[in-house]
Amino acid sequence: MELKSPTAKALIVLACLVVVLAGIKAASAIMVPFFLSGFIAIACSPLINWASRHRIPKWLSISLVIALIVVIGFLLAGLVGQSLADFRQNLPQYREQLDSEFDWVINKLAAINIHVDRELITSQLNPGMAMSLATNFISGMGGVLSNLFLILLTVIFMLFEAGSIPARLHTALADPDMKMQHIDRFIRSVNSYLAIKTVVSLATGLIIGTCLYIMQIDHFLLWAVLAFMLNYIPNIGSIIAALPAVLIAFVQYGFASAGLVGLTFLVVNTVMGNLIEPRLMGRGMGLSTLVVFLSLIFWGWLLGTVGMLLSVPLTMVVKIALESRSESRWLAVLLSSADDKRPLA
Repeated sequence: MELKSPTAKALIVLACLVVVLAGIKAASAIMVPFFLSGFIAIACSPLINWASRHRIPKWLSISLVIALIVVIGFLLAGLVGQSLADFRQNLPQYREQLDSEFDWVINKLAAINIHVDRELITSQLNPGMAMSLATNFISGMGGVLSNLFLILLTVIFMLFEAGSIPARLHTALADPDMKMQHIDRFIRSVNSYLAIKTVVSLATGLIIGTCLYIMQIDHFLLWAVLAFMLNYIPNIGSIIAALPAVLIAFVQYGFASAGLVGLTFLVVNTVMGNLIEPRLMGRGMGLSTLVVFLSLIFWGWLLGTVGMLLSVPLTMVVKIALESRSESRWLAVLLSSADDKRPLA
């Protein structure tokens, strides 16, 4: 039966979308490691391609990349775990320092006839809040990484099969003459976006970690890892990553140090996000701030902590897929930011 009514077609599409999303939600225990494996494989593919151009056997390059991921993962897990343990041990000291800082602020306000309830403020602003986001976020990641062997095995197979996927897609879609160029454009765009975003996020984490180490901020490595992860979420991510580091700097050294840490996050994220990243990507792929916020909520609800981490990359995949077909480009425009004026080719 042919459906000619646009309303009927829209209802059918929406119904199918609801069924697919419900299936993903129900199978999130399987889908989350799969999405994470795909993300890691795409982020590592430039290294494999570089090795292939230098005639390094694929099995050797993949083995080296996987070994590097495992070593870095275990090092970070150990260091971040130690940072969390140290913070819990130092929490009473932070509490005392925070009370002292607020006493000074409240006395200064009282001198100009502004009276503030000290107990109310100190009960609400607990330094443990600085760790709540980091602990929950990293704990969620740790739960997923309990399937580390399965994830790494999936990544290995994805990297071995990556070169033949475009050709097989054309064959599966009855396009042996490669007329459906939007498939290749989609794959190239996704690879480029995720690879560049990973490099920029890694550079952001390294720079922020180095600056916090120089300023002698406690648990600088933890804040650097958080800055790396949350850099995948533009606009909102940098603010969330800065909050715990700024609060710890305030507890340690006072307002001046907290302001300096906040300024460091602002400068680094402005330079990396507004200058370096657009130059590397060549053309803007900006999402509207509202879409970024809604995607964070949606993917977090659908896939949990990993969904929050990958919310913008997953939304970018959807946007790039919509751009690749003339029939759906208007939806890609709705997802774009107001200053993204580029033509949709």
